[in-house]
Amino acid sequence: MGVFVFLPLVLPLSAWPVARLAESRLHPRAATRLLTAVAVVMAVCSTLCLALLMVVGTAQLPGNPLPDGWADPEVREAVPQDGIAGRAAIPALGTVAVLCGRTLHRHRRVTRLARRALTALPGREVAVLPDRTPYAYALPGRIVVTTALLEGLAPGERRALFAHERAHVAARHHRHLLAVHLAARANPFLRPLRTAVAYTAERWADEAAAGAVGDRRTVARAIGRAALLARGAPAPTLAALAATGPVPRRVAALLGPAPSARGWPPAFTAAGLAVWGAAAGAAASAMSSANSAVTLFLVLQAATPL
Repeated sequence: MGVFVFLPLVLPLSAWPVARLAESRLHPRAATRLLTAVAVVMAVCSTLCLALLMVVGTAQLPGNPLPDGWADPEVREAVPQDGIAGRAAIPALGTVAVLCGRTLHRHRRVTRLARRALTALPGREVAVLPDRTPYAYALPGRIVVTTALLEGLAPGERRALFAHERAHVAARHHRHLLAVHLAARANPFLRPLRTAVAYTAERWADEAAAGAVGDRRTVARAIGRAALLARGAPAPTLAALAATGPVPRRVAALLGPAPSARGWPPAFTAAGLAVWGAAAGAAASAMSSANSAVTLFLVLQAATPL
């Protein structure tokens, strides 16, 4: 495997430029999809390489259940600094599993509790709750809003609110948010992508609401007023009108012209180079992890007694 096994652990650094530039240089829809895909690929590759290192480290522990041949010098030679890297990968992979498990558990628990609380309102796309606490967020397939928030918005702003949340539901933004949150748990270097997707998903819904309402200023006012009134979603993996992303930047973007729907920027621009750099980093992660997995499989197969 050589140093290739370590590359997917640090290659997420190659996506930092696109995480920064995609927020302002790409259409929010394209930015959200690109950053989510890059984050997922890099997270899977880095986790796979941690697992490969853990196999080598576990095989060296006394009393392990693995075949004795897996601790042979030929196996250890496949990993540079096998004694340190192999043993360090064991708690690292355990930490990743715990953090990802907690994120999934919280997302499912919040979603389940919210749906259980809405059982009295079956079959409705929009659930208006008689609650004096102002908030609104999108569940998978459903919109939740309270009367307190609706009372604080003008009629046009209410339409913008519903259009915004419908965009979250239609585009299934909860999947993007959950994916990048899990990716950031798997590799801390992917946290900038998580932050960027949280912002671009909101911008995607902002632009969809502006198109549905037909007035960008009304959507901007709805976001600004909701930010003053409402609290956030009960989990960071659920989308809310004004809970995620810098609200002043979103308002400023809505007060300006609509972003270009062109998919990707020209190659020889800062944004274009960042996109290609992130794509190259994701591809290099995939190839490095695949090379390491195949190499270790062949080495372990040769070291396993028949």
